[in-house]
Amino acid sequence: MEEPDANRRRICNSCDRPKPMCLCHVLPADLIPTRTEIVILHHPHESRHKLNTTPLLAKSLRHVTRISGRRLRHRHISAGETSPSSPTIYLFPSSPSSPAVTVSEFKSLNLLNHQGISNPPLRLIVFDATWKHAKEMVSASEEVLREAGAVRVCLDAGIDESVSGGSIYDSELVLRMEPFGGCVSTVEAVARCLGAIEPDGEEIERKLISVLKEMVRLQSEYLKPMKPRPKLLKKKFQNQQPVEEEEGE
Repeated sequence: MEEPDANRRRICNSCDRPKPMCLCHVLPADLIPTRTEIVILHHPHESRHKLNTTPLLAKSLRHVTRISGRRLRHRHISAGETSPSSPTIYLFPSSPSSPAVTVSEFKSLNLLNHQGISNPPLRLIVFDATWKHAKEMVSASEEVLREAGAVRVCLDAGIDESVSGGSIYDSELVLRMEPFGGCVSTVEAVARCLGAIEPDGEEIERKLISVLKEMVRLQSEYLKPMKPRPKLLKKKFQNQQPVEEEEGE
């Protein structure tokens, strides 16, 4: 009988993260209740990424439903506790063909009271994937979103595809590079959105961001700095040199 590997990573039973990066000390003692039901459709590839932040939402918020898939289905709309008739929004940046209202505009338009009900439950759909996959997922889900009457919303800051993305927190820690300026992680996007639409939004946002910051801090201790590979470049240059000399003779 083989002995267990002593070097095998130990996983925390509470936060499901490796022991050295345990987040139990910053996760809420009790799941945070929200009026908003969050439905997260995450791409199968993203769900396996070690830096995926979606599990932090499920460990922090009470009303979170996670679904693995590449497109939204009708059954996913009622996957949570809200009714099929609940107002629905989905979080994704604006585009020329599919404009979005900012979360601040959404709140000021009083769309939450469209049925004359004070603060009815709201369904928030989030697509968790790389930028390329997320665009494909939204495009494949447009029919279901349209039939659900979902409103497209985006963060107030917006994104700029002409600018290269930075880290989750440019001024603090480099963890995972974003493709464009203004792009953020799933946790940060949900935190900013809830911060604008929830009655206790500022406090909810603060708690979620504090968990994310701690995850980034702990993870950064195990990152290896990116270094150029001059030997490969030099070898390539040397291989090209004889050819150039022969052509010049």
